[in-house]
Amino acid sequence: MPKVSRAYSAVIMGLGIGALGIAMLAFPSPAKPAVSIIGASFAHDCYVAAKLGAPADPALELCTRSIEMEPLSRRDLSGTYVNRGILYMEARSYKAAQQDFQHALGIDPNLGEAVVNLGGALIAQHRFADGVAQITRGLTLNPEEPEKAFFNRALGYEGLDDLKAAYLDYQKAAQLKPTWPAPQTELARFTVATKGR
Repeated sequence: MPKVSRAYSAVIMGLGIGALGIAMLAFPSPAKPAVSIIGASFAHDCYVAAKLGAPADPALELCTRSIEMEPLSRRDLSGTYVNRGILYMEARSYKAAQQDFQHALGIDPNLGEAVVNLGGALIAQHRFADGVAQITRGLTLNPEEPEKAFFNRALGYEGLDDLKAAYLDYQKAAQLKPTWPAPQTELARFTVATKGR
């Protein structure tokens, strides 16, 4: 059975997750699959902002306006919570993102993107086991961008020091979307050796 190891560069964290001045391993941000919403509306503009990674403040306001003012179907309301949660993730407001993903699941418990993004928010908060469990569940719900789910689950497995599972998930993400450079970048950090070497 092959042995998998990784190479990381250390960075010094400032304020934020972890203590000031503690050396932490570089950790990529989770990928964030958006929920598509069609039509001219605040909800659609919120989706476009989430998909393109627009600056959080004005985009968050679009999403909030949609949630508070527009008569949305259950699917679009749930999707708008997911998309606003993605924008919170972009702003590194992981607790707010988690709350939006949970709210989306309260409306539609089978929305794969909500489950996968909830897993990503948990991983960003270093709740790796919870995040991996959510993403594994989300993958059974056929999210629109499964490569992002596999990428995020790989991050969670790395947090749990399960390097083989992380490597396999990065590989799966790369196979599902060969033009996406993020999984290839992460795979380049790994060395695979056969046992006995």
